[in-house]
Amino acid sequence: MAEAAPGVERSEAPTIERTGKSLYVSRVKVYPKRAHGTFRTVKWIVMAVTLSIYYLVPWIRWDRGPYLPNQAVLIDFPSRRFFFFFLEIWPQEFYYVTGLLVLAALGLFLATAIAGRVWCGYACPQTVWTDLMIAVERFFQGDRNARIRLDKAPWTFEWVWRKGATHLTWLLIAIATGGAWVFYFADAPTLARQFLHFDAPMIAYVFVGLFTATTYLLGGIAREQVCIYMCPWPRIQGGMIDHDSLLISYRAWRGEPRGPHKAGQSWEGHGDCVDCRQCIAVCPTGIDIRNGSQLECIQCALCVDACNEIMDKVGRPRGLIAYDTIRNLQAPGSEILPVPWFRPRVVLYATLMAIVGLIMLTALMLRAELEVSVLHDRNPVYVKLSDGGLRNGYTLKLLNKRYEPRNFRIGISGLAGAKLTIVGHEHETDPVITVAPDELQPIRVYVALDKAGVRALAKEDEDEDEAESVEFYFTVTDTKDGNFAEHKANFQGPER
Repeated sequence: MAEAAPGVERSEAPTIERTGKSLYVSRVKVYPKRAHGTFRTVKWIVMAVTLSIYYLVPWIRWDRGPYLPNQAVLIDFPSRRFFFFFLEIWPQEFYYVTGLLVLAALGLFLATAIAGRVWCGYACPQTVWTDLMIAVERFFQGDRNARIRLDKAPWTFEWVWRKGATHLTWLLIAIATGGAWVFYFADAPTLARQFLHFDAPMIAYVFVGLFTATTYLLGGIAREQVCIYMCPWPRIQGGMIDHDSLLISYRAWRGEPRGPHKAGQSWEGHGDCVDCRQCIAVCPTGIDIRNGSQLECIQCALCVDACNEIMDKVGRPRGLIAYDTIRNLQAPGSEILPVPWFRPRVVLYATLMAIVGLIMLTALMLRAELEVSVLHDRNPVYVKLSDGGLRNGYTLKLLNKRYEPRNFRIGISGLAGAKLTIVGHEHETDPVITVAPDELQPIRVYVALDKAGVRALAKEDEDEDEAESVEFYFTVTDTKDGNFAEHKANFQGPER
């Protein structure tokens, strides 16, 4: 990490006092100044889009028929299901969630390889909520210099109402954030009415309180400290970038030697940097980008906007601070090399994303609407009947993934002479099992072989009254469209 420039306060810089009382200096509060420009506009747009998605998605409705919830995105713990628009994920299909997490990780790796910590600078929740909290602070307390003066001023009525309004608004935002989160786990309109009548489940109040506290603390109070000290990504992302990754960079070959510049003065022997320190003033982590690449830099590009604004005022070309590559910064003179987009790590991440996405898409297209699982009775494994035959017991679990009731017939194949009995339907000649929409229904069945069937399965060198374990299949057929599923099972006899 580069050394701090003279006169630049660095809250994270370690120091060892002679008295031995402290190893580190206290935090120096950062007062980011409002920036104006392209990247600041992009950040406003990203903030508006991401916050809108977070707060509004639980209220979107998605018609799944009369039997299922109509909330588009719902994590339904009581029913152990995750609804995401047209997709429904059961516990045994958690590999879809795993695939989405893998895609998200690879997407983050790809974005980092291309443009460094661009995710941190624009779309990270910590960045988005911190930006929102700073905007609220700026609204009530003014821009950078006004906030600094207010913090140094004694307690007055103005001090109390400005500070109080700021923290009250932060608290309301934090409550809305916690409330929006719990709406993803229950029907949003119903839970909202319960909150209004103070009869919501206690767990809902607990999580609203938890997320309120963390949002208020991390977004309003801790701010850049989360990015610098709590988040592991700054330490990891160094392994994702290379010399051709686009990073927010100060072009020293153009800016040095820096120093103040008066109107009408010649630029001969003078760099374009007028040492106005506006790049430091707008930085949300309070660093000096002119010191080179630093762990604290979240690549938000606000320093680019600030510097471009100054360059326009002094009549110099924009781009003194810009997205640039390490290779360009190390190039001789002002030579700017083209950025090679198809680099090994970029191609690798993109290829892995395509492979994972294709696997998930294939699994989704081949997804069965009926799943059958079979559990053989363990005690007893078999029962010997009075006529010399054998009987095995099973529990069949039928999972109907359609949003409508379905009727099924159950049969067996591969076990000649076997008789199937469904518990509760013993007296029906052709029983039909109805499974409710989107439900898992267990069914008890017995498979019996008479003495002749047992003898047919016995080996020639064994007792004719004994049958070895033999494989067969349960078949479950939809009576409406003929679709069926089958599951392998074993018919057990006495041990040899």
